[in-house]
Amino acid sequence: QGACSSGGMEVQCRRSAAFDCMPQPAACCPDWMAGLPDALPLSRLSIPGTHDSLSLFGSRRLRCQSWGLEAQLAAGVRFLDVRCKLARGELHIYHLCTFQRASLRGVLRRTLRFLRTHPGEAVLMRIKEELPILPRPGFAAQLHRCLLEEGQGRVWCREEVPTLGQVRGKIVVLEALAREVLGIPYEQLSISDAWNVLSLERKWARARQHLERAAGGDPTTMHLTFCSGNGLFTCPEEVARFVNPRCYQHLRRHGGQPVRWGVVIMDFPGAGLLRLIVESNAPWASGHITAAPSTPTVPLRQPRGRGDRRRSRHSSTHCPHRCPSGRDDTIKRCPAPRLCRRTSAPVEQKRVSSSCWAPGSL
Repeated sequence: QGACSSGGMEVQCRRSAAFDCMPQPAACCPDWMAGLPDALPLSRLSIPGTHDSLSLFGSRRLRCQSWGLEAQLAAGVRFLDVRCKLARGELHIYHLCTFQRASLRGVLRRTLRFLRTHPGEAVLMRIKEELPILPRPGFAAQLHRCLLEEGQGRVWCREEVPTLGQVRGKIVVLEALAREVLGIPYEQLSISDAWNVLSLERKWARARQHLERAAGGDPTTMHLTFCSGNGLFTCPEEVARFVNPRCYQHLRRHGGQPVRWGVVIMDFPGAGLLRLIVESNAPWASGHITAAPSTPTVPLRQPRGRGDRRRSRHSSTHCPHRCPSGRDDTIKRCPAPRLCRRTSAPVEQKRVSSSCWAPGSL
């Protein structure tokens, strides 16, 4: 009986509504996007995500997740943070200097396998080079090749924020490259990522402030709030144990209300926290919220950002292929999503890949 009690307390310590470091999630929500309208821009959704999503191996100071990729997707996670290093001609997944026993090709294949089984869903994937002292010159070219070969025509590579109907069954790339255009420009979104944690209270205050900004801000701007962090005197698990419950209580106070939280990015998320984020989209699914009658009809446009950068070749003005019409006529119900600079610092002009892909996909 004592052993049972001890085991029960251990599970309780490792799993709660807000925090979960068990090997398998208690949550199961593989098709939550399927009931949402096609016309919804991704910028209007509340989307659960994970920070350093494949960081499963290494010391306690390195591990950020306890669930594998498939388990995260089945639990409802729809934003993946993927960190790569170019080694021996391939892109491998790393957290700092620790190899995470996966490759980008494998991550793309496994994610697309999930999307084939759940075609009503879409997965946002931030892809970045992990801590380069100097950016590797072949990184962007290898990423381009990897997306082209593994994408199977199901990777969104345009610079504009799509509607859900445009990207069902697809991976939406958020890229953080210095010179190439391979997806939505990550640094032009509204982002709170105070990852270097000196004070847990201050970390949560920053995250809460940005969640409120997402809830009350321009719905055409994508907001990404990182609840994760690390520091000299803490580690990802300790930050998650502190921040996740506070995030859970904050969202719970607004439960049942039509709130747009944006992309909420966590380490070790619990089933209850995932459920609160997903359920804040319920008014869209039930039809309780509609676009305001005065909303102007604005077509999706190719945003201009990063200085005077040339328009991407993924735009229909440069590519002879036609975009599939699909349900594009419903896009007019919502104003066009736009990109938003995180800082006012000038960004070096990026160049466009020389090859031409069909608009909106690889």
